[in-house]
Amino acid sequence: MFDFSQRVLLLTGANGGIGRGIAREFMAAGARVVLADINEAGTADFARSIDPAGAHTAAVRLDAGNSADVERAVELCSRRFGRLDYLVTAAAIFEDHPFETMTDEQWRRTMTANLDSVFYACRRAVPAMKQGGAIVNLASEAAHTGGSPMHSHYGATKAGVLAFTKTIARELAPRIRVNAVSPGTINTPMVARWLEQHGPAYIDTIPMRRLGEPKDVAQAVAFLCSDAASYITGTTIHVNGGGYVGA
Repeated sequence: MFDFSQRVLLLTGANGGIGRGIAREFMAAGARVVLADINEAGTADFARSIDPAGAHTAAVRLDAGNSADVERAVELCSRRFGRLDYLVTAAAIFEDHPFETMTDEQWRRTMTANLDSVFYACRRAVPAMKQGGAIVNLASEAAHTGGSPMHSHYGATKAGVLAFTKTIARELAPRIRVNAVSPGTINTPMVARWLEQHGPAYIDTIPMRRLGEPKDVAQAVAFLCSDAASYITGTTIHVNGGGYVGA
């Protein structure tokens, strides 16, 4: 569907469920992909599974909330593949913490992993990116509806991602386009426990009557990076099966 031949993607959160789907989509379209994730061994295994010869991927350990790690990942793009065209920020955590007992440390950990990390990645990647490049930040349905109970910190970070995306889209145009994707409930390990608690009845609340799959998100991300979206910047695509309908 898309042609990313000779293009290079830096993907944070690459070993997560959505991250793996994005990596596969870009690889299928011919991209070189730098897979960055805090799970170093798992990311290396995943890289071998989609690129046994290792010609089109590179795996690197990345604590997305550590700016020095981000700098090393950006440098790897240039050193290994000679360029950087696309940045997709998919690193995030989703922890259960009721607001009334949430500690400062719990709040700060989610802020660092989900929002600071997006700033670090964009700030370090942009100087290395080619003219016509694209950034896609992963937000969430929670950014628009508010976080579900016990996830006020998560909802706040994802709303911050949206505002940040819109602002830098104006600053970086026309050289680099910046957009966001807001997934609904996607069938990944990160939300498995939450789905167990809510059960099959939850699916009946989704107009499409199914959970989203990583590929659904990956295709939206690929579209926003592609030339088909060359006049789109500062916007958000919702991938939620109709669970939330709004601006």
